[in-house]
Amino acid sequence: MTGSLAPPVADAEDELIHLSAAEAGRLMLARRLSPVELVKAHLARIESVDDKIKSYLLVTAEAALKKAGIAEAEIMRGAWRGPLHGVPYGVKDNYFTRGVRTCANSRLLLDHVPDVDARAVQKLDAEGAILLGKLNTWEFGTGRGAVRHDTPFPHARNPWKDDHFTGGSSTGAGAAVAGGTAMLALGSDTGGSVRMPAAGCGVVGLKPTFGRISRAGILPNCYSLDVPGPLGRTVEDCALALQAIAGHDPADPGASHEPVPDFVRGLEGGLRGLTIGIVRDLGEARDMDAAVVAGIEDVALALREAGARIVEVTLPAPPSAYRQVTALVSGTERLSIHEKDFLERAGEMGLELRDSLMAGFCARAVDYVAALRRKRELTASMDALVNSLDGLLLPCAFHAAPPFSRPDLVQAFMTDSATTAFSVTGHPALSLCTGFDQDGMPTSAQIVGRYFEEAAVFRIARAYERARDWRRRRPPI
Repeated sequence: MTGSLAPPVADAEDELIHLSAAEAGRLMLARRLSPVELVKAHLARIESVDDKIKSYLLVTAEAALKKAGIAEAEIMRGAWRGPLHGVPYGVKDNYFTRGVRTCANSRLLLDHVPDVDARAVQKLDAEGAILLGKLNTWEFGTGRGAVRHDTPFPHARNPWKDDHFTGGSSTGAGAAVAGGTAMLALGSDTGGSVRMPAAGCGVVGLKPTFGRISRAGILPNCYSLDVPGPLGRTVEDCALALQAIAGHDPADPGASHEPVPDFVRGLEGGLRGLTIGIVRDLGEARDMDAAVVAGIEDVALALREAGARIVEVTLPAPPSAYRQVTALVSGTERLSIHEKDFLERAGEMGLELRDSLMAGFCARAVDYVAALRRKRELTASMDALVNSLDGLLLPCAFHAAPPFSRPDLVQAFMTDSATTAFSVTGHPALSLCTGFDQDGMPTSAQIVGRYFEEAAVFRIARAYERARDWRRRRPPI
């Protein structure tokens, strides 16, 4: 920044790109950090590492620098918009961006340039956040775990280890936040597509309550399960992002009228008096990585030390029961979205998308109706469990992210998880890092809360983050 300023927060680009969004926002408000320098540092980081991690499909460098200059001038004259003013972020390439290609990594949309921003992008823009570009994704954000490597743009890579999987489908979002090419990212989650990249890349990822965030301007994958969500380096970052983009929107029929609370205010409230259920027995997770199990126990220990009462509980059904529902519901609804293109242009689609659409063709109407009925039953029983607690602790991904050279393990990473349960039920669920395995890959856990009580989920996750703060460990790129 120009004018009378305190000394800069850091001399090295490396320190700037590893700040949290919240830290950067506070420094910019204090005029100790320039939005222009922060954006330049991230653009330089993209230039230096993104050929390895491939977090972006498209970078909007010129527009980002222009907005950074505007943000700097606004902050200098006291026109502060909020805690994300000047913070650089990326969005999964299924979010519409006005005047900027939105292709969802599909040949079908390589010439698609929307004339409107997605509502979430509009809201972040109003807060003064700065879009750096469009993040990598599976084609249309879909797939059943297999990775075929036949989309127009190559899949994102995990910053923690060469040629390792990130988790899907918000692949670039996980890679960008972990790898320092964006401070915040917006993804979308149908069965785990925010939480699994967060788990695989060692960052925080939130699937909020269904309806908490408008889906207007986001390419659909499954109407009844799709939920947008943020990924960040810290719990506070995700809370700030949710604060900015949550709220009712008449343009999305599924958007809730539920009031939006202050998600940040209670972060440091501690856990004394809270009862948190821990799920140790998932019935079918006998091959869960030992490091993942150890991480779950470490979270339980830290939460107990923070004052919470930990009680052991079991889910109403095993993870496979919820996966069966999401497979039928998402496969059928996905086909209803893409049927015309499938019949006319299937040869331009990647095998991952074609396979998932074929699953929709195989479902009968009676199967879909039965799945919706089962969804209601599973939701009611899960809600009874969640409502009896202040929070729920259980695994997210059962394994650390594997190498692409092992497609069997890549598919197992996506299918061996407990994420789909809360896609079915709609409860808010957050993935957080619990440490690292013997190969240096992140492990994860999942925190779940009552409907629209994301603030409680953040509070619980923050208690563990405060006790361990794994983000200080950085990927070796």
